[in-house]
Amino acid sequence: MTAARLTPPAASALELIGATPMLELTGFDTGPCRLFVKLESANPGGSIKDRVARSMIEAAEADGSLKPGGTIVEATAGNTGLGLAQVGVLKGYKILLVVPDKMSREKIQHLRALGVDVRITRSDVGKGHPEYYQDMAERLAADIPGAIYINQFANPANPKAHETTTGPEILEQMGGDIDAMVVGVGSGGTLTGLGRFFAKTSPKTRMVLADPEGSILAPLVNTGKLIEPGSWVVEGIGEDFVPTNCDLSFVSAAYSIPDAESIGVARELLTRAGVLGGSSTGALLAGALRYCREQTEPKRVVTLVCDTGAKYLSKVYNDSWLAEQGLTERTLHGDLRDLIARSPAEGAAVTVGPADTLLTAYNRMRAADVSQLPVLDGGRLIGLIDESDLLDAVEDSKPEKRFSQPVAAAMTAKLDTLQAGDPLEALLPVFERDQVAIVLDGREFVGLITRIDLINYLRRAA
Repeated sequence: MTAARLTPPAASALELIGATPMLELTGFDTGPCRLFVKLESANPGGSIKDRVARSMIEAAEADGSLKPGGTIVEATAGNTGLGLAQVGVLKGYKILLVVPDKMSREKIQHLRALGVDVRITRSDVGKGHPEYYQDMAERLAADIPGAIYINQFANPANPKAHETTTGPEILEQMGGDIDAMVVGVGSGGTLTGLGRFFAKTSPKTRMVLADPEGSILAPLVNTGKLIEPGSWVVEGIGEDFVPTNCDLSFVSAAYSIPDAESIGVARELLTRAGVLGGSSTGALLAGALRYCREQTEPKRVVTLVCDTGAKYLSKVYNDSWLAEQGLTERTLHGDLRDLIARSPAEGAAVTVGPADTLLTAYNRMRAADVSQLPVLDGGRLIGLIDESDLLDAVEDSKPEKRFSQPVAAAMTAKLDTLQAGDPLEALLPVFERDQVAIVLDGREFVGLITRIDLINYLRRAA
């Protein structure tokens, strides 16, 4: 970077919102097209929603609905909430967010670190249900003195942020030459704001929708019919209704992107371009690649890195989580091995050795968020240590020796095991005894099965 491209120090993080870089992707099959990504992950809050948050808060300040010391209430899958906190906290407002329970752990931790009041609700219910996140947020705002429900889904300051900042930046960075813009829809602000801007300034620019499979929006564009909404793991985009801010008339082409494709492409973006993007970025890039490969003439296509993938390390970039969701290609055996999320053969199992200390066992349980660890000696299973074993051992020891004891002193060596070929029903008696299922293939240890592993398996099979 040369000195000419550097800017003076900013007085506030609010001044760092926008003016994000553009990157051309060269490591992908883009057919005859050139593909560019605008790195909205470079905003101070890590996502494109910083723009929207600033716009909506400033509009509420201007019309007098948001007064000093007031409370901002919103329903969000994460990034709008983070943007509202990023802007609102610096301006002295309280933030209360209602978020669906599929939101990543990193986003919730980020919000709570900012001092946000986070209320988690169900993600499996639709509009009109009392626990639907938007309806709950609206009720809470009505009950709190000095609170406003900022409502990104219908707030006109949402699309205005993109019409007045994102769009002009893209057109300038692309030298006024852009053939297609690929976006997703969560609230509809990006689609509508950019659609309005390009309609006025670059009529040749086509708006392309990348939508998670299960969302109603792409099927509505392609068939004109509303489908029954499904479910998807991609966060931040896709809807079970058409938001007020979403003007689908701007869309020229729409793609339904399966979760596995979205996540696979997001991971490719990291390994091929060194860009760490979130799950919605994977969906947008997958849609952009489909569009590019369908073209017969060269086009200049732009999409967005909506947010940083640092918010999805426990999901998109976690092989064990992907296996639990059925989003990885793995060899199926037609037996109990198909239920094992962390396989020793694949190097995914978290284990300890008999000579390791109880502190090591404790640290590995905490880091992997598991309640029990297989004890392996030279690759052979010789025991199991769980939270109860650990607690009993440290309670019965002198303080200075509690966690320095070897795992062998606390583990359970007498193990009830199952064979990989045993029927699914063989798991139930194990769980009724409040145990974890230890699965062997002959004498070889192949993994553990917990209740949640069985639940995940049944959910995928449904």
